[in-house]
Formats: sequence, C-alpha cells, structure tokens
Amino acid sequence: MKKSPADTPQKPSVQVLERMFQLIDVLASREEAISLKEISEKTGLHPSTAHRILNDLTIGRFVDRPEAGSYRLGMRLLELGNLVKARLSVRDAALAPMRQLHKLIQQPVNLSVRQGDEIVYIERAYSERSGMQVVRAIGGHAPLHLTSTGKLFLAADDPQRVRAYATRTGLPGHTRNSITQLALLERELGRAHQHGIAHDNEELELGVRCMAAGVFDDQGQLVAGLSISAPADRLDEGWQPKLQSAAQEISRALGFTGTSRGALAPLLSP
Repeated sequence: MKKSPADTPQKPSVQVLERMFQLIDVLASREEAISLKEISEKTGLHPSTAHRILNDLTIGRFVDRPEAGSYRLGMRLLELGNLVKARLSVRDAALAPMRQLHKLIQQPVNLSVRQGDEIVYIERAYSERSGMQVVRAIGGHAPLHLTSTGKLFLAADDPQRVRAYATRTGLPGHTRNSITQLALLERELGRAHQHGIAHDNEELELGVRCMAAGVFDDQGQLVAGLSISAPADRLDEGWQPKLQSAAQEISRALGFTGTSRGALAPLLSP
C-alpha cells in the first residue's frame, strides 16, 4: 500500500532544526567569530552542510559573517531576546511561586515594588484562614522604612541615598515600634544587607510582622520584594528558606542567573 504524504516521517525537517541548534550553541560558546572548519569539527557536521545552514541563518540575520569563512551570532537574536525580556512581567512570573508558598505556610504572601519613597503592593496570595486582621490591598502603598520590602530597597541604596531619603521624608512613624531615627534605620539596613532578609516588626501595623526577600532581574537589579505577613505571634523564622527559594524561583524566571546565600547576595559580591 502506497503511503500518503501525511504518513511520511518528517525526519529531514527535524534534522535540519537539530543541526541549526547545534550550530547556534557552538557560536554562543565563544565571543569572537569562529571559522567554518572549527564549527564543523565541534558539531561533527560536514563543512558543506554547516556552510549551507549558516548561510540560511545569515540571510535571516540570526548569524553574522564578519569575513569570509567565519561566523558569529547575529543581531536578530538580540532583538528577539529583548522582545522576550520586555514581555516578562514580575507579577506573571511570581503568581505560581506565591501561591505555592502560601499553600506551604498558610499566611499572606505579598509582591511589591518600589515607587519613589514608597512600596506599592502589586499582587498577593492569601486566604481567610490566615487569621490576619490586615491584608494590604493590591495598589496599596507604604513608606519604605516601615516595611520589610522597603528596607530591602533601602539596603540596596548607597548610604548617601539613604540619608537623603531620611531627610526628605523625616522618617515618620506609624506605631510605637516604627524606626524613626536614622542611626537605627542604618543598623537595620546593615542586617538586611548582610542576611538578604528584611523584617517589619509591627512597624507599619501593630499585631502584624513581615519578612521579605528580594527578586532580581537578568541584570542583577533588585526589582521587587516577596514578603510574608503574619500575626505577630505566628511569624516563624523557619519560613525563611521557603521564602528565599520562592524569591529565587521568580528571579530565575526573570533571567537572573546568580547563585546566592541570601536574596541580597548580588549586592554583597565583589
């Protein structure tokens, strides 16, 4: 019985794709242009086969040919990479890890970003069973120095910027536990910088304590904070590894490739 075209295996097309990815991987392994001979040796492809595929990739600007017989990655890959980066959303990347963390600890989990001298809550995962009297609404904001995530952002600033923040805002307090003196704030930021975790000990709301870990982008910049809120007598320091693991998962989704002892480790690296 004669096979129809639909029954014919599509091996040639798949093979071409596999070879194309092989070539791109080899080009990505070096900063400088690579000769066709070396590319052929590294991929195991015949020079004529490698040349044919590279020529097609060059037409599409996925590969550049700076001079005859040598190749490097092309600008089209950078353009596509920038498109992917632009479409990455911290909130979208955080949703699943936040829900998983909430499932593990049964307390509210918040995602917030810096906006000037405040943090703004952009996502949360919580349930009524948490027993929390206060749950910050999405879009709510609070002073940097009174929140765990805000302290992470201040800890990422240089001392001059922290002092400027203190002068500009006056470090107003919301509760009897609020830090309203620069020296005490600097000491607190030093601890956050050292350990990669920041705390709010009933400084924004009486009866509510929080801990936060940083979320970093592909450039190693602090772009958000992931925090756990809990009644003051229920916050468990044993949650810290789970919090940091969730923050690192979000960071990896944003392209961060660093390894860290703690969420602020990129700031501590030489």
